[in-house]
Amino acid sequence: QVQLVESGGGLVQAGGSLRLSCAASGRTFSDYGMGWFRQAPGKEREFVAAITRSGGVTNSADSVKGRFIISRDNARNTVYLQMNRLTPEDTAVYYCAAGRTGWAATSSLQYDTWGQGTQVTVSS
Repeated sequence: QVQLVESGGGLVQAGGSLRLSCAASGRTFSDYGMGWFRQAPGKEREFVAAITRSGGVTNSADSVKGRFIISRDNARNTVYLQMNRLTPEDTAVYYCAAGRTGWAATSSLQYDTWGQGTQVTVSS
């Protein structure tokens, strides 16, 4: 089973950018589809973006399309989430997840392993 550690969260002003990283260890990273989810206080966890095992296909939520970009570097066992034009509504704990299907799945049920999360706070 792969282990995941997120980093890169923090406090940023509205309109700013952050890049989240998720480093994987353990099993072969390139076997897994990877996803980013987020959970704001009092809300359910929601899908943000996902990428297939090869990196050839990505999916993203409508709320982040055109602002967030998911990518991966299989040589570095890392998946990234570049977040641009952030708004206070993007404030949440962001989690990366690994799925053995290898798909760019949008459902949390398709993921087997989760990181511990990293806090992103966007001030207005």
